Amino acid sequence: MSQNTSERPLNQVRRHDRAVTDEAWIVSFLQRAPFGVLATCRDGQPFTVARNFAYDADVHAIYLHGAKKGRTFENVQANGRANFNVSEMGRLLPAERAMDFSVLYSGVVIFGNISVVTDAEEAKRGLQLLLNKLFPDRRPGVDYEPITDVDLKVTAVFRLDIEHWSGKQKKAPKDLPL
Repeated sequence: MSQNTSERPLNQVRRHDRAVTDEAWIVSFLQRAPFGVLATCRDGQPFTVARNFAYDADVHAIYLHGAKKGRTFENVQANGRANFNVSEMGRLLPAERAMDFSVLYSGVVIFGNISVVTDAEEAKRGLQLLLNKLFPDRRPGVDYEPITDVDLKVTAVFRLDIEHWSGKQKKAPKDLPL
């Protein structure tokens, strides 16, 4: 008998053979992935949007940014539950039968509470983490003007506190030709 998905822990991957439980792998994946897809919900209506992000190991959270208006901002304020998905597609795997076609992939799924960061110093820190990740060769005060309080008047910084995460990966069979 199959287990009802509502009874299954959020971080339990259905395909156990593809589950990645190594937290170092998950962290490494989050550190290198350029963007993910944020899912929020308001009044029963799901909404997804691609976002750049930075994982902060010190607080076990994801920082994202956006406008202080619009659907994401409104959804976060109305309902703090969120899901974040980061994935990458690898090689396509053709087969002799249509149902056996496949693809190599890796991904991380995160569940937690999301909120708008109201503390200016934390917001600046979250934005700086994003800049450091996406532009590692640029330095504030040298290559660009550092983040200011004026910037925070129009930029929302979101913090997704991670409650559950899981990794999943389909690896190439050992006998797969290059």
